Amino acid sequence: VQLVESGGGLVQPGGSLRLSCTASTTISATDAMGWYRQAPGKQRELVATLGSFSSGGDKNYIPSVRGRFTISRDNVENTVYLEMNSLNVEDAAVYYCYLHHEGSLYWGRGTQVTVAS
Repeated sequence: VQLVESGGGLVQPGGSLRLSCTASTTISATDAMGWYRQAPGKQRELVATLGSFSSGGDKNYIPSVRGRFTISRDNVENTVYLEMNSLNVEDAAVYYCYLHHEGSLYWGRGTQVTVAS
C-alpha cells in the first residue's frame, strides 16, 4: 500500500492550503486515517484523526488546530484531505498522512508546508 501526499507549499500567514493523501488501495469501512506533522527540531505530532466509517468516523484535532483545520475523506477517490485555514508560522512542518488498514499502519512520504510572509 502506498500513500501519496500533495498540496503543500508556501503560504503567507493567515492563508489556506488543502493537503491530499491518496491511497493505492481501496479504503474500507474499518480503515482509520489521519495526519501527523513534524517541524525542524521537534517531535512528530498527531494533528488530526479520522476514525473508521464503521466506528462512526469521529474526527479529532489537537487543540492548536481545532477550528482552523478540517479532516475529511473521499471513499470513492481513496483520499483523505486536510483543509488548513488561518495558517501561522507554528503550522510550518512536513505533514504526513497515515492509513490504518487491515491491521497494518502505512505512511506517506510527507509534504512540506511553509508559512512565511
